[in-house]
Amino acid sequence: MRSDSAILPIGFACAMNRLMTVSPAAMPADEELVAKARAGDARAFELLAQRHQEKAFHIAFGFARDREEAKDLSQDAFLKAFMNLNKFDGRSGFYTWFYRILVNVCLDHKRRRSRHASEEFNEAVENQVEPSHPSAATVTPDKEAMATQLSRKVGTALEGLPAKQRTAFILKNHQGLSIREIAEVMETAEGTVKVHLHRAVKALREELAEFA
Repeated sequence: MRSDSAILPIGFACAMNRLMTVSPAAMPADEELVAKARAGDARAFELLAQRHQEKAFHIAFGFARDREEAKDLSQDAFLKAFMNLNKFDGRSGFYTWFYRILVNVCLDHKRRRSRHASEEFNEAVENQVEPSHPSAATVTPDKEAMATQLSRKVGTALEGLPAKQRTAFILKNHQGLSIREIAEVMETAEGTVKVHLHRAVKALREELAEFA
């Protein structure tokens, strides 16, 4: 496993490791924290990272399907955002700007990687593809085997989607972003996002038809 700690700004790597211990007290708006971070307040960027780290991890996991890789990718994105704060012009929200960076980091990683490992069933994907599924108090061996098979099938199906369809699907289902917000992140028209989502859901339904 590679480590980027050596290239992080002084104190940033340690700050990222402390994020989970930061008190969830009320925090100022993203734009105010960005302004403070630009002025040299490292703590302000810590708070920005804390605010968005969980969502960032889930987006990265949607692309990588591997927890350690997702951690690396989200940290890479935070580092890239930190190093490029001077390029944030405020025309969109910080989260839109940051998620655009994160998605690009994930897509670049996907292009470099020859194969992916699908290891965990994502409940958000299951709910989108099959929103109505009964909950059982007792999981039988047969049901557990079926869930494992479905998990692998979903991972494979999601992996097989074209990059733009997968990006739109992950942003919608992992983050609950609106069509407008996804369009901003992907820098495309809202109608195009709707097409990507429609095609992604259709493809996933077809791939998982045997489980219907």
